[in-house]
Order: sequence, then structure tokens, then C-alpha cells
Amino acid sequence: MSHRKVQTLVIGAGPGGYVAAIRACQVGRKVTVVERENLGGVCLNVGCIPSKALIHAGTLYDDLMKGGPTMGLKTTGLEVDLPTLIGWKAGIVKRLTDGVGGLLKANKADVVYGEALFTAKNAVQVTGKDGVETIEFDDCIVATGSKPIELPEFKVDQKKVLDSTGALACETLPKRVVVLGGGYIGLEIGTFWRKLGAEVTVLEMMDSILAGIEPECAKTVHRNLKKRKVDVRLKTRALSMGDAKGGGVEVRIEGPKGKETIECDVVLSTVGRVPLGRELGLKDVGVTVDDKGFVTVDNQQKTSAPGIYAIGDIAGQPMLAHKASHEGLVAAEVIGGKNVSRDYKCVPAVVFTDPEIASVGMTEEDAKNAGVDFQVGKFPFAASGRAMSLNHTDGFTKIVAEKGSGLIVGAHIVGAHASEIIAEMGLAIEMGATLEDVALTVHAHPTLPETIMEAAEAAMGQAVHIFQK
Repeated sequence: MSHRKVQTLVIGAGPGGYVAAIRACQVGRKVTVVERENLGGVCLNVGCIPSKALIHAGTLYDDLMKGGPTMGLKTTGLEVDLPTLIGWKAGIVKRLTDGVGGLLKANKADVVYGEALFTAKNAVQVTGKDGVETIEFDDCIVATGSKPIELPEFKVDQKKVLDSTGALACETLPKRVVVLGGGYIGLEIGTFWRKLGAEVTVLEMMDSILAGIEPECAKTVHRNLKKRKVDVRLKTRALSMGDAKGGGVEVRIEGPKGKETIECDVVLSTVGRVPLGRELGLKDVGVTVDDKGFVTVDNQQKTSAPGIYAIGDIAGQPMLAHKASHEGLVAAEVIGGKNVSRDYKCVPAVVFTDPEIASVGMTEEDAKNAGVDFQVGKFPFAASGRAMSLNHTDGFTKIVAEKGSGLIVGAHIVGAHASEIIAEMGLAIEMGATLEDVALTVHAHPTLPETIMEAAEAAMGQAVHIFQK
């Protein structure tokens, strides 16, 4: 068994870990990164990046097939070559993972591949293909992320039951799909498959899809799913599965109509993710881990064990890549002796459904629960010249602000390219901007961000391009 001593050890090279490692190098630390699979983690390899590449391709195909004729674009002979599409997606992933590796090397960070397990408060044992190594550290940043929740009755085999990883590598379009869970992952992949022609049924135990998302935005997406003939079953549980007589899978469900069976080719299991805080022996070295697997941290990402930090999915909600990256910067700079802490006012969240949803800050319900006396401004994409020119007029921009002061506390956008325009509202909240600040900012025309200016004007009762009673 080999042995080494390092200054800063980073466990996990996802969007939190590799960012933390690079920043730790920048502040003068000698850094070693332990990664059990691939640089870039789930997000880059089998999550955020590949899914958005496929979603974009699906939207492009759908726009040409459905919107093309309206614009005079004839689409005769247009077809989907899934193996080529999957290969294109894989090429994007490879360029990015190679880029991460190049950045770590350029910053002089060492990378060790294997599974890490804490054996002492300042040491881990790493088991890899080349054997076992003990690594002692002065400081350690744990960034091990999360994994999909697996239902006992629906064991993932990547043949009949897929998780998101299997779905993103599927080179044959399933004709009939049952999606377990009406959250963002299932709806994103399910919508992609529907655009390519698959029949999709979504099973959701709650009384609405996209739990935790701004309700009016979620309803807009639900309406669009209905238009696309996606069968969304609410208050419905998947009980078990078996082989169908004609091949495929028989899924037994229970919902408002009682017990039923649905036949499909594949089941996509997307019922959530669980943090990997309980799989490293963290509790054995004094790190507090709750029953859900989240590690308790302070606003400098410090755990209850001196010298051990936690970032990303294991450090609490929201489980988002950009939040992990930010926390990685904080932890690395604290280790480097800087007086910094995690003090953001808001973290944006984006759902790449159709239409997209992007939210930041408080919803109306949040404001109500917090005792904030608030006002709301809303502007529909149907009144946006740019949305019309894109042939995507579903959705709206909504701003939530304090009454009197006009201080912006939240913003929610559902519509085309919502993910690209939410950043303005995140900046507005962080800077303490008011409705007047946004309304008086000249926005370029014709653009979708104009809907932000228009929503601010609507909240002030001064809308120009919609009529207010």
C-alpha cells in the first residue's frame, strides 16, 4: 500500500470539486483530486450538458416539423438519426471533460482515480485499479454529489428500466415510455422523446408536476404537455412491473381511477436523487451527517470536523451544479486564508422543459409566508414581438417585489430561452434593485429580456404593451 501527504485533498471532480481544486491551486495550495469515475462528474458526463444537447436537438426537430410549415419551411424527408445524435452529444461531453483535465493539469493539481474512504480525521484510503493508497491531508473538500433514487420494484437494468444515464445513451427511440416521477429530469427527457415521436405517460404521486417550482409556471408546462398528448397521471403510484404478453413491460399503477396496467417498451425512473454523504465514513471522523445524507456545514462550508469541508449536493439544497461551483470557490478561498463566506441572496433554478422555466428568489407563496407585503408584475410572451418572431409565445415573465419600496425579491419566467434571461433578475436581487431600476433600464428591442422591463412596469401599474384595468 502506497502513502502520500498532500496539503488540500478534493474528493469528487464534478462541478463543485474541480472548481474548488482549481481555485485552491490559485490561492497557493498543493492539491490532489480523487475521482472515482470521470472528470466533470454527473453534470458534465451524464446530466446537465448531455441532456441539454439532446433537448436542443429535439426542439430544433420539433420546430422544423411543427413550426416550419407555418413559416414556409418545407420539411419533407426530415428524420432523426439517433446514433449520430448520441455521438454528437458524446463529442461535446468529451471536449468538456478534456478541458477540465487540461485545466487541472495546467494548475498543477494531481488527479487520482478510485474510491475514497475516511480512515482518520486527516486521512483517506483510496481504492483504485492500481491498488490501494493512503492519502494524508491538511484540509479536505468533500464534493461527492448525489445519485438517483432507485425504487425496489423498478430495478434499473438500462434495458427495460432506465435511469437518466441510460436514457441519455439510448440509440433507439422507444415507441412507448412510462416516466416515473413528474420532476424536472423525467419531464425534460420525456418531452425530448415525445418530440421525436414516442408515446409518453408520466406518473406523479403528487397533485401537480414539478413540485417546488413556481405553480403558475408549472401549470404552463402542464398545459403544453397536454397539447403534445403526453399522458400525465397525477396522484398516481407505480406499484410494480412485469413482462407484457406481446413483449415490453407491463406497469401496474394505482390512481384516482383505481388500479390499472399500462404497457410500454421502457420505464424511465426519475423519482429524485439522494446525496452521497453517508458513503465515505464521514460520521466515523466526526462529521455530522443527517438522516437524508446531507452534511451539515456553516457559511464557509466547514463541517463539524476541523479541516474537512463539504460542498454541492451533499451540503444541502438546492442540489444544483452552479451552487456547487460557488461553494467550491468559497471553501477553497477559506482554506487559502481569505475571509470569505457564502452570502448570496438567491440561487437561480432552471428547468429545460417546453417551455423552459427559470426562477430566482421568492415566489408569491414564499413572500406570503415570510410576511412580505408584496406586489406582482406579469407580462405575457404572447405580447412580445420577439417571442412571436421565434414562434414561441407560450409563457410569461413575473416579478415579485415589496410594496412601497419596490425592492425586487423574486422573478419567475416560463417561456422560450427563459434560462438565458433569468440572470438579469438574479443580479437585480443581489444588488438590491427596485422595480423602478429595472423599468428605467433601456432594454434592446426586439428581445425577450424586454419582458423583464415590461413586467416591472406592469408591477408599477405603468404597462404600455398590455392593458391594465
